[in-house]
Amino acid sequence: MYQKIKDIDFISMPPSKALFGMLPEELKDLMAELGQKGYRAVQIAEALYRQRVTGLEEITALPVSLRDELEAHGYGIEMPEIVQTARSVDGTERYLVRLADGETVETVWMPDGDGGERGDGSEAAAEEEATEGLEGNSEPRRDMRNMGALERNGYSRATICISSQVGCAVNCQFCLTAKLGIKRNLTAGEIAGQVAAVLNRHGVKIGRDRINLVFMGMGEPFLNYAEFIRSVHLLVKSIGIPESRMTVSTSGIEPSIRKFAEEPLRPKLALSLNASNDMVREQIMPITRKWNIAALLEAVQTLPLGKREWVTFEYVLLGGINDQPEHAREVLELLQGMKAKVNLIVWNPGPGIAYTQPKPEDVAVFQKMLIDNGLPAYIRRPRGRDIYAACGQLKRTLETSPAATAPLVEIAPAASPRG
Repeated sequence: MYQKIKDIDFISMPPSKALFGMLPEELKDLMAELGQKGYRAVQIAEALYRQRVTGLEEITALPVSLRDELEAHGYGIEMPEIVQTARSVDGTERYLVRLADGETVETVWMPDGDGGERGDGSEAAAEEEATEGLEGNSEPRRDMRNMGALERNGYSRATICISSQVGCAVNCQFCLTAKLGIKRNLTAGEIAGQVAAVLNRHGVKIGRDRINLVFMGMGEPFLNYAEFIRSVHLLVKSIGIPESRMTVSTSGIEPSIRKFAEEPLRPKLALSLNASNDMVREQIMPITRKWNIAALLEAVQTLPLGKREWVTFEYVLLGGINDQPEHAREVLELLQGMKAKVNLIVWNPGPGIAYTQPKPEDVAVFQKMLIDNGLPAYIRRPRGRDIYAACGQLKRTLETSPAATAPLVEIAPAASPRG
């Protein structure tokens, strides 16, 4: 497994002439190769990332001859396509997203989020805290013509959970995705394209509707580091979602954390701690044998945090494994003096995984111990647990036993207008 982890950043991706995923300068180079003026690249970028078109025929700013030439050279939009969805009783939607080569990943839409941003000092956190307990129809209705798509549906914001790999190599023992193993990395266009496809489905207008992104779906983003960072640049500079509204979660890839600390453009960081000592963490996260907790904490402390920026430590509570007072005391000792907050996640069950959920009273005691000793701690709301869309439950729907998943529902065409 560890040789695979070492080489994972080089897992080949399918050869592609996808326009979606190209940076503006690459589009400009392509136009130059075809003997076109530079403004054509600007028109294509506008269509791809602001209008979020799905076919060459929709780029009406281009002459038909240029569209035909692009097609003749093998170029296409190739935005990932939502092919199936399951809907939760809480409004969460889980999508099966098909890529150009036929591979699939899962992406999740969470209206009003799951509380994961609370306490991290960001604008998203301030919004979360201001509407705590008021999700869904929380404000008096206004003229719908002046509302964004989210407000019209009774929400103040939404979070999209994105996948970065087809499967995952990290093998966390409590996670359904681990059962898939690893097939390949996603390209930056496939990562950002999940966002675009979901935005289209909900008719979201960037700049009006408040959208948060979490790189917490299938796969380990820091084992696909180059394409993950490239997707961040696409999402920020081309689609228009600020990095302050993004959070990336890592199981703990120490060299990539240090590289991430040097990035001029980076989302907020969430480290999946999940245990208070190496012995327990090795049992549930074998990757700990390669990079132990001390190495990860040392790497995290290289991050140049802003005045209001805090590092999030995610902690999945497993009944009788890591949820006792002694574990809380060890967490306090580990994070002492750090600009950190903890998201406590009650384990979300999955078929074939032999763990149990913690007792509610143990969760309450654990949280209280952290808070009473000066460490901010929040319990993340489970979203979409009934459709296997919650944290640790993503497993490509077509490969999941029918008994283990909610019925799949074909979705309607993408909403409009696009933003």
